[in-house]
Amino acid sequence: MRYFTFLLLPFYFCLVSACRPSAAPVSVGNKPISINDVRQRDVPLPPPKPLGEMTWTIFDGKTNKDANDQKLKELQGKVVVLDFWATYCPPCIEEIPHLKQLKAKYGAENLEIVGLHVGGDEDRPQVPAFVEKLNIDYPLATPENVLTEYVFAARNDIPQTAVFDRAGKMVEKFIGFDETVKKRLDETIEKAVRQ
Repeated sequence: MRYFTFLLLPFYFCLVSACRPSAAPVSVGNKPISINDVRQRDVPLPPPKPLGEMTWTIFDGKTNKDANDQKLKELQGKVVVLDFWATYCPPCIEEIPHLKQLKAKYGAENLEIVGLHVGGDEDRPQVPAFVEKLNIDYPLATPENVLTEYVFAARNDIPQTAVFDRAGKMVEKFIGFDETVKKRLDETIEKAVRQ
C-alpha cells in the first residue's frame, strides 16, 4: 500500500499543478486587452476615430443655441488647448483667468483655447452667468462623446486640459489646477508655441 501511495503522490502533484488558471494575456498590438471578451480596466483603448476628426459644437455661452461644429484638424498650425470644465468646479474657476492670460500673451495666431463644457444638461443653464462673471473671451463648446471618452479614459476629474502642438498631436494633458499644474502648463505651451 505504501508503494502505491508513493506512486500516486507524484501523479496527484502533476495533476494539481496543471490545473492552475492561465496568466493574463499580454498586449502585442493596438487591440484592447481582454480576457474572455471582457474588457480589462486601466488598459487604454485606441480612439474610435482619428483625433483630428473628433469634433465639438461651438456655442456663444450666452444662449443655448449651438452654432457650428469644429474639428481639431481645422486648427492645425496653432497650439490648441482644450479645457474640459463645468460651472460647479472650483479648480475650473481658478484656471479660466490663467487661460485668458495665456491667450493674451501668445495671441490668436499662435494659440487657440476652446472651453469644452462637460457639466451636463443640468449645468448648461448656469453657463451664461458663469461666462459673464468670469468674462470668458475664448470659444465655448460642447464636445462630442468620443472626444470626452478619449480624454477622460483614465480619470474623469475636471478640469482636464489637453495641449496639442501645431501638428495636432497631444503634447500633454493636465488634471486639476494648482500652482504646479499652472507652471507645467505654462512650460508646455511655451515649448509648443516655439516649435
